[in-house]
Amino acid sequence: MNTILLTGFDPFGQETINPSWEAVRQLDGEQVEDYIIRAVQLPTSFRRSAATLRAAMQQHKPDAVICVGQAGGRPDITLERVAVNVIDARIPDNDKEQPIDVPVVPNGPAAYWTTLPVKTIRSALHEQGIPSSISYTAGTFVCNAIFYELMHETAAWDRSCAAGFVHIPFLPEQAASYPNSPSMSLSSVVTALRTLVKHVHALEDHTQSAGTLHGA
Repeated sequence: MNTILLTGFDPFGQETINPSWEAVRQLDGEQVEDYIIRAVQLPTSFRRSAATLRAAMQQHKPDAVICVGQAGGRPDITLERVAVNVIDARIPDNDKEQPIDVPVVPNGPAAYWTTLPVKTIRSALHEQGIPSSISYTAGTFVCNAIFYELMHETAAWDRSCAAGFVHIPFLPEQAASYPNSPSMSLSSVVTALRTLVKHVHALEDHTQSAGTLHGA
């Protein structure tokens, strides 16, 4: 039986819940097709999150890893395509640390691409009526940092491991505190994560574009 590791974060900022962990923990121990899901909570900490992730990967020896994070203000399931080697924290993490303009991994590559088939997953989500898009920025906070750490770790493995990062919107109870802020129900997010698991090792669909236009 193949193992897929899902991670979510603890609450940060002014929030009392984090939708990434609320969704991920619903799937802990669940079998989805040929995969057993293991869920782990990561601290919203630059210093501690990578160590927690590496320990979970060493314990479970997963065939795939999907890290999930909160992106309040985004309206859909956002499949991140690239992790960049920079930390530029606009707010402190949960350890009250606020690094500015430092690398995630000193002397590491400038960026890593996800190894998830994001275009195929986006199509599968749309077929289920779940809004989804592909993003080229995971920010410069802990989400991007753990995405980069994940890709840096798996790049050194002597076996393949599909890996990537997904941002999800606020839950409705969070969005109620932010006028006009989009949200997505917990059940929809959980359904989306199941779909990701089903397609984690699918072939990528290179016939459709995931490009963006900014100006001319």
